[in-house]
Amino acid sequence: MELYSHNSAAVLTFPPGEGYPRLTRAVLVELVNILNIIERDKVFHGIVIAAHGESFATGADVEEIVKLRGIGAQEFARAGQAVFEKIARFPLPVVAAVRGYCLGGGLDLALACHARVATYDASFGHPGAALGLLTGWGGTQRLPRLIGKAQALHMLLTGDRVPATQALTLGMVDELVPSEDLIAAAARRAARSETRSFCNW
Repeated sequence: MELYSHNSAAVLTFPPGEGYPRLTRAVLVELVNILNIIERDKVFHGIVIAAHGESFATGADVEEIVKLRGIGAQEFARAGQAVFEKIARFPLPVVAAVRGYCLGGGLDLALACHARVATYDASFGHPGAALGLLTGWGGTQRLPRLIGKAQALHMLLTGDRVPATQALTLGMVDELVPSEDLIAAAARRAARSETRSFCNW
């Protein structure tokens, strides 16, 4: 992941590349390492985890997942849970800045953040049902807390995508902004002390 500063907020972005960003094991390790550095150095007032130019994360790497069996699968699930729990309990406000797709494990990541700012073209979902998968990174717990059990079950069991305007109505997103204002808006929200009230452990 790439790290830069915007108005005293640390902005972590997925690097541009082929396809949509995936939450591989290597990306999760890198994310934790960066969070540890931010926590240790105490330079920033908040954190923005941001989409790259086209999209937020679209989940784990399926090629990685299909190779997992038994204990290996449990360890991978627990590793992701530990990363997102660290984000949820982080001492600084953490805001997800979402554009494009925010799916599967990517949605779990956004849900672990203390608040979510999105562009009008963003969409959210858990498509795992179509693949015979159920997210193991905390989304089954955090999503109902935000939007209620009925809406969360519908998303988890159907795999339907929710557009940004509906996500705002449901309470999954805290603010919608034009694409060009995404990072600035997320950084402003990360600077607000009351952002901590959005934390949903």
